[in-house]
Amino acid sequence: MTVQEPTPLHPRPSPPQVAFDRTELSVILSVYGRMVAAGEWRDYAMSFLRNVAVFSVFRRATETPLYRIEKRPALRNKQGLYAVIAMDGRVLKRGSDLRQVLYVLERKLIRPVD
Repeated sequence: MTVQEPTPLHPRPSPPQVAFDRTELSVILSVYGRMVAAGEWRDYAMSFLRNVAVFSVFRRATETPLYRIEKRPALRNKQGLYAVIAMDGRVLKRGSDLRQVLYVLERKLIRPVD
């Protein structure tokens, strides 16, 4: 006969996950809304993992993301908390100020007037 250990009353807490807070999402969604209004973007997805939070932007829902906006707290003191990464994996901008990092995406809205 085998002895089974008792089940703990309180299960172990799951490891904390990284997420965007309300102000960060507000900044990201304001840029997203302007790009949707311009007809550039159509869909988005969010992933919250243990070491990174990702906001992915799509032109169509069935393709790979055009851009990924990442939040990595582990890089806070080194390269910056936020990064914008292109479809091919190039890091377009990295830094600790989200508005400055997202400016690289807003430049795409500026077009010459004929």
